[in-house]
This record gives sequence, C-alpha cells and structure tokens, in this order.
Amino acid sequence: MTVREQLEADEEKVLCPHAQKSRESLGRKRPEPLDDVRPIFQHDRDRILHSKAFRRLAGKTQVFLAPEGDHYRTRLTHTLEVSQIARTIARALRLNESLTEAIVMGHDLGHTPFGHAGERILAKLMPGGFHHGRQSVRVVDVLENDGRGLNLTAEVRDGILRHSKGKGKILASETEHEASTLEGQIARVADIAAYVNHDLDDAIRGQVIGLDEVPPAIVKVLGRSHSQRISRLVTDVVAASRLDQKRHIEMSPEVLDALMALRDFLYAKVYERPEIRAEFERAQRVVRDLWEYFNTHADEFRAKHWPKGLPESEELARAVADFITGMTDRYAMRTYEEYFLPRRWVVF
Repeated sequence: MTVREQLEADEEKVLCPHAQKSRESLGRKRPEPLDDVRPIFQHDRDRILHSKAFRRLAGKTQVFLAPEGDHYRTRLTHTLEVSQIARTIARALRLNESLTEAIVMGHDLGHTPFGHAGERILAKLMPGGFHHGRQSVRVVDVLENDGRGLNLTAEVRDGILRHSKGKGKILASETEHEASTLEGQIARVADIAAYVNHDLDDAIRGQVIGLDEVPPAIVKVLGRSHSQRISRLVTDVVAASRLDQKRHIEMSPEVLDALMALRDFLYAKVYERPEIRAEFERAQRVVRDLWEYFNTHADEFRAKHWPKGLPESEELARAVADFITGMTDRYAMRTYEEYFLPRRWVVF
C-alpha cells in the first residue's frame, strides 16, 4: 500500500459521510497516474501553490492601492487568511481539508490588478463581461504552464468557479451558485468572513474610519477585535452546519445578519468613500487605457505581449484580458508609464 492509499483509507475512517473523499473524485480532464504520496486534492493544492499566478498575488492589492505601509493586505495575504478560516471550519466539521485548501489557494488567481476597481472596469470593457472566478478557472485550465494549464480535478475547479457571486447572498444555498461540495461552500463563506474583517482592520489602520464608527449592533454580535470576530464567525458556522440534517454550510440568522450588516457598512464607509473612489477611478483609467491601446494595436500586442501558449486563433479581446489580469499593480503602472508617459531624457 502506498502512502497515498493509506491516507485515502484514513479519510474513509475520519471524514464525515458527506465529505468529498479523494478516491471518489471525478478526476481530471486529462487522466494522469496518481501520485504515490499525495492524495489527488493535496496534489492540486501543490500545483496551485507553485504556479506563477499564485506568486503574482503578492503584487495585487486588496482595497488600498499601492499602500505605503508594510502591514496592509495583499491578494496573497487575503488568500492565506481565507485558507486559515476555511481549514479550521473543514477540520471541525470533519470535511476534506486538502480539497478546501486547494479551492481557496486557487480562488483569486484570475483577479485583476487594483482589486475590484480593476475588475469592475474590465467587466464593462470585455465583451460578454468579466468575473474573476471564471478567469481563475481559465488560469488553471489554460493560461498556466504555457497553455497546458494545471489539469486540476473537477471538484477544485467547481469550488474556484463558485466561490463568489459579487455583492450577492453570502450563503450559496440561497442562490443558484452553490458549489457541488461542502468544501467548496466553506471556501465561499470563509472568503467573505476574511475580507470583511481584514478590510475593516486595514481601514482602521489607515485611519479611514475608527472602530467606534462600527454600529454597536454589529460589535455586540461579532465582537470588537479582529480575532473575536473571526472566532465568532467560525464557531457559528461549525455550530449551524448540521450536516446530519441538511447538506449545506449554514450560519445562524443572528450572525449572518451581522456579517451582512458589516459588509454593507464597509461598502458605505470604506469602499465607496470619495477619497478611495478617486483612487479607484485612477486605477480604472490605467486598465481602460491599456485595454484600448492593446485592442487598437493588435500587431504590436501580438508581437510583444501575446500570452505564451495561446493559439493565434484566440480572440484579441480575450488575449488582452488575459494579459491585463495577469499583471500585478506595479507591472500595470510600469506598463502604463511605458505607453502613455514621456520618457525622462538622460544626458551623459
């Protein structure tokens, strides 16, 4: 018996009946020999972790664009915080921790530079719209590995695709966008729990708002500190998700209402704040101008920036979107400077 087979046997003994077992995976689009040591979802996690798209998350900001301080979240630290929350919930509910972690590690690979500011403008520019969840699946299916993709399992791809539906319902069971596995449902809840809490933390650190501005009703339910809020949310999800009765990840009405109220508070007081919106609009101008330039200079784009591995038959707009979404914030600004700002004249 290989190490992998022993670990798969352990899953059968330890995980709850509704957990997604590794040996019951629907598998990959392109069949491959199984690893001798790692179960299939752990193998997926490792592939994502070693991808170039994952490393670029360190250069993509969350809310505060190009912050001066060292302690603001990036898209990478966000992913790690989501992973911590999701794994804690999965372990407590005896679900597949490796599958949960793989989904979380891949959920934002297709995010644009400049956070949701970049996503919003690209959604307007791209024919047919744009959503980072769909783009994340495209990254792992097509763009990584010089066009070969990472060949991930069906369950990981499904969880990545369905982790978010914009500013909609928090619980996917209230929508038509529910992941096919409980582990995928956890990733969605953990994503929201992480970002509302760390965005609040960053906003307070940046003196955009004060803790005393958070409505008392939210503080009463979730707590005053970052750790108190995370603990409250995790404990509530674990207690409310009675998997023996209902195959959904749930939250109690009280905590769900408080979480939604905190998210609405952040939209009103942080995300839509005039000074932050002004920075969003500057960032969107960068994305829009790059989009328009590349789409009107097709030959130049194909010669210099056509994503490696994409066939020439790909639509130009699709390739431009792939190129822009792969940019870090710094690279987007450097590229913008290259094409739109005069070069400094150096005299020797």
